[in-house]
Amino acid sequence: MKDYNLIVFSAPSGSGKTTLVKHILKLFPDFVFSISATTRPKREKETNGIEYYFLSEKEFEEKIKNNEFVEWERFYDYYYGTLKKLIEEKIEQNKVVIFELDVKGALNLKKIYSDSVLIFISPPNFETLEQRLIERATESKMDLQKRLERAKLEMSFKDKFDYIVINDNLEKAQKEVLEIIKKEIN
Repeated sequence: MKDYNLIVFSAPSGSGKTTLVKHILKLFPDFVFSISATTRPKREKETNGIEYYFLSEKEFEEKIKNNEFVEWERFYDYYYGTLKKLIEEKIEQNKVVIFELDVKGALNLKKIYSDSVLIFISPPNFETLEQRLIERATESKMDLQKRLERAKLEMSFKDKFDYIVINDNLEKAQKEVLEIIKKEIN
């Protein structure tokens, strides 16, 4: 039997992972969301400690040096990472912890917490993903291009995940994710 329940969602930007995670957290109010740290600028409707812990580059690099991250990576010109202390606190409290991580972060977390459940949310195809990102209109043209290049890389890792959910129909994807969680949690 596992001593913890860590459920990790990964997907290229625009695949719908945040929507699916919010749905699960609404259904299971006792679950906790692991808030990542980042050095990217805060978007208009974001709050420090809610969507991310927004750190300066110097603060982030200090935490790297002190080995305070379970996983971290630099992409889109910014650092992103998961603080060890926060995970350990939630495990001690016997909480189910939900993560939204990039593919490399998810795989690194699984190396440390081998019973973690990794769920990859896949768009139906690359064209749909590109259209979703264009319609979302949250990035500059240059950042959009970086996200699309990154999406190709992330898609190449999906077979390393425990589950792949294709989000071509939100209601269907929500049901699939719910079934996975019911099957996997203690």
